[in-house]
Amino acid sequence: MFKVVSCLAYEHDYSFVVVAAIVCVASAVMTIRLFDRAGRLSSDARLSWILLSAMACGAAIWTTHFVAMLGFRLPMDHAFDPVLTIASLLIAIVFSAGGLFIATSRTKGVPGECGGVVIGLGIVAMHFTGMAGLEVAGRIEWDWSLVAASVLFAFSFGTATTHILARHRFRFSRPLAMGLLVLAICTMHFTAMGAATLMPDPSVFVEPRTMSSEFLAVLVLAAMAIIAGLALYSVDARSQRELIDGFRHAALHDALTGLPNRAFLSANLPAILEQDRAGGLQTAVLVLDLDRFKEVNDVHGHHTGDFLLQDLSRRFTQLMGKGEMIARVGGDEFIAVKRQVRQRAEVDQFALRLVACVLEPLERNASTLSVGASVGINLSSGDCGDAEELIGAADLAMYRAKRSLGDKICYYEPSMDEGRRARSALAMELRYAIERDELELYYQPQLDVRSGRVSGYEALLRWHHRQRGIISPAEFIPIAEETGLIIPIGEWVLKTACAEVAGWKKPYRVAVNIASAQLTQADLPKIVHETLLTTGLPASRLELEITEASIIEDRERTLHVIRQLKALGVTIAMDDYGTGYSSLSTLQVFPFDKVKIDRSFIDGLLADEAATAIVKATILLASSLNIAVLAEGVERQEQIDFLQAEGCTEAQGFLFGRPRPLPEIAEQVGRRVKQADPAVSRAA
Repeated sequence: MFKVVSCLAYEHDYSFVVVAAIVCVASAVMTIRLFDRAGRLSSDARLSWILLSAMACGAAIWTTHFVAMLGFRLPMDHAFDPVLTIASLLIAIVFSAGGLFIATSRTKGVPGECGGVVIGLGIVAMHFTGMAGLEVAGRIEWDWSLVAASVLFAFSFGTATTHILARHRFRFSRPLAMGLLVLAICTMHFTAMGAATLMPDPSVFVEPRTMSSEFLAVLVLAAMAIIAGLALYSVDARSQRELIDGFRHAALHDALTGLPNRAFLSANLPAILEQDRAGGLQTAVLVLDLDRFKEVNDVHGHHTGDFLLQDLSRRFTQLMGKGEMIARVGGDEFIAVKRQVRQRAEVDQFALRLVACVLEPLERNASTLSVGASVGINLSSGDCGDAEELIGAADLAMYRAKRSLGDKICYYEPSMDEGRRARSALAMELRYAIERDELELYYQPQLDVRSGRVSGYEALLRWHHRQRGIISPAEFIPIAEETGLIIPIGEWVLKTACAEVAGWKKPYRVAVNIASAQLTQADLPKIVHETLLTTGLPASRLELEITEASIIEDRERTLHVIRQLKALGVTIAMDDYGTGYSSLSTLQVFPFDKVKIDRSFIDGLLADEAATAIVKATILLASSLNIAVLAEGVERQEQIDFLQAEGCTEAQGFLFGRPRPLPEIAEQVGRRVKQADPAVSRAA
């Protein structure tokens, strides 16, 4: 090793040695960075990055060698053979490419360390090819022990480099790999140079066809510039392409699940429809909406809901076959497409596979998550022509399936469009119902079960349409809720009921329904308070009915609103008890004054053991909590007898009276009549 140190200390120009070291380190850094990028790509995109990394590695080996050779003080005339000099560069690049490819490959039985052996072999082959191209006026004698040591250094450090790259990921793994690659190149070169002894021989003549040291210097600089330029250009161009591809992918795919999104469908579905039509085949579009997904979010939290969507999307992806795809287009809504449909049975099987995939339970944190699915289907051969119409029709079918109590898979029918148009027309006219004075309140009596006397009335909304006559609340209330019109309509009902009841001589209580959307209003307590002040109705005579389904939307906010309403002195009743979530904690947490048992349980009273047991349990539970109980839908005497025996507080139903407009109950409620208002007198 003394010869190596002596060679480095006394036979080299230090400035060239420093330049060689800088070039080697810079090229090693570029090599490892490019290699890292190659390792993160798919096999199709990996090869080009390996070639770039190999060019950087080959340049590191070749330029280090020849820059150091330029600084080597030769005691005789010398020059370089152009063929062997260029060949040595190609050898360095080819062997580097082979070694790096092996290091990134995942071929069974071929460890990544084998790539280091190949790189080491390339360093050795490049060095001695370059030395063979060195023509001097003398001869070279080799110390074979140092030659062997140089080969050992190249193989050892090269293998260590690929071992770190292929198998280890820790904080300083990449800087360590860069250092090992530099050691593999530099230790091999300077050890091999120390093994060479140049003996002058005047009989040996350097031919003029060879390259001088000055020309070699220019060649080295040119090679470095070209390789660096190519590498930088390729990296920049590919980075831009990857960035553009990344933006394109993000724009066309759902961020949570990775599935295609609505934009992807809009961009690709028209072409799919056209291709299938050209082939005389159909395209099936399936709109799938999850059932009970909101319950998962409410009970387990949104993180669990996101986890369920991600797992379900993974299962959907595995389920898709040839000509099938699925996209997430909303919170819990998906659109699936099946191409080249020949028979309806193919679509049926596809829909059943989707539903079965959804119904498969998911275990998470000792909890079993289970949801259902409603599926609407439309085929491109129907009345819908373009993609948007096709999806819209399938969406209509999905809502029909969601409302169905039986089959959760529904095909689109033209009659559904007629229903949609009718609902849209009704929604447009409902917007002007208040302005046209088409809304009216009917009142149904509520009786005290023990005394048999009227204790209050429930205000029920009716719509007197100009052409269609009276429209059932079951028809227009859902439309009002969907369109948001329920908020102004609900406020009109509250103010009108309070104004009318304030004019009654008899101090009956009035019950007014509060919709879910109204509970989300921050100023609902203020509206109620102002209404009571304006109409003069005592707060004790106003009862607000709230369904438990509306409470579950936002329990904390709803509880805050109800407490504010209670502070005004109004009565709060839970409507339709037993048909929603009906958790006992709701009765415990929320300050309800009354529970209204839904008519569906009263209908089955005495004939249905389950309904009878539920009514008994509800009355007993409410009594223990000091909450009054009102039974809705009482129509037979045996029902009221049973309720009276069980301790029910109040009852309401056709047995005691149907809902009637105010003029028809004026005598019963003792409505005040203003003499100065003849119109009111006639109405009374």
